[in-house]
Amino acid sequence: MNEQSIPYSPEQYRTPDGAPTDIVVFTITSTQKAGIKKSLPIRSLEVMLIKRKKWPYEGKWALPGGFTLETETVQQCAQRELMEETGVSGLHLEQFNVYSSPGRDPRGWMISHAFFALVQETYVASRRTSDEAADVRLIPVEEALSMELAFDHRDIISDALDKIRLRMMTSTIAKEFLPERFTMSELYQVIQAVVPSFQERNFIRKITSTQSRKGIIEEMRDSKGQLLMSNQYSQRPAQLYRFTDYTPELSIYG
Repeated sequence: MNEQSIPYSPEQYRTPDGAPTDIVVFTITSTQKAGIKKSLPIRSLEVMLIKRKKWPYEGKWALPGGFTLETETVQQCAQRELMEETGVSGLHLEQFNVYSSPGRDPRGWMISHAFFALVQETYVASRRTSDEAADVRLIPVEEALSMELAFDHRDIISDALDKIRLRMMTSTIAKEFLPERFTMSELYQVIQAVVPSFQERNFIRKITSTQSRKGIIEEMRDSKGQLLMSNQYSQRPAQLYRFTDYTPELSIYG
C-alpha cells in the first residue's frame, strides 16, 4: 500500500491534555512626587497578575490565561480569558512564544501559547476580580520577577520583558506614554522605565541629528515660528518636541 494512502489515525499519537494561553500585560504607571514641585513623575513598569483561587497553585500570583476551546483560536482564547479573569478587553495582544517543558503544569501535558502587550495604564484601569481570580493587581516588574509565581510564569514574564525592551529601543512605542508635546526629559524617562540600563549622555543630539533617527521627532513651534518651551517639570524652560509620522527603516548595516 502506498504510504500516502494510509489514513491518519489520532490514536497513533499522544495529544496534549490542554492548550492554555498565558497573557503578559505590561503598563507604565505614573505617580506624582509628593511635596515636590516641578519634578517629573515617578514612572514604573508594571505587569498585571492575578491571584489564583483554585488548585493548582491556589493563592499564588500568576498570569491571566486559560484553556483554549475547540471552537476558538488561541488568539481568541487569550482575549476571552483576559476579559473573564481581569475584566480587561480590547488590547492588541501579540503572540511571542510557546512553552512546552515537561512537568510545567501538574495537571498534565500542557502546551501554552504566550501573548504580551505594552499598553497605557488607562487600558487596564477596568481590571477587577472574577470567579477564577481572588485578586488582580499591577505589580512592578522587578518585584514580580522576585516572587514565587505559579507554573513557569516567571520565565514567561522574563521573556516578554526582553521583547518589550527590544521594542522600546527599535520603535516609536514610547509616544504611547507621552503627551503630544513633551520634553526630552520625559521621553528619556519613559525609555528608562522599560530599559533601566539605558544611558545616553548625548541623547538630544543623537535623536535629533543622527541620520538614522532624524525625522522621528520635531521641535514644536508657534504660529510665528518661535520655539515652544515648557517649565512644567523644571525651573528652566525646556524645549518641546513631538513625534512625527515618520517610521525609520533600521538596519544592522547602516
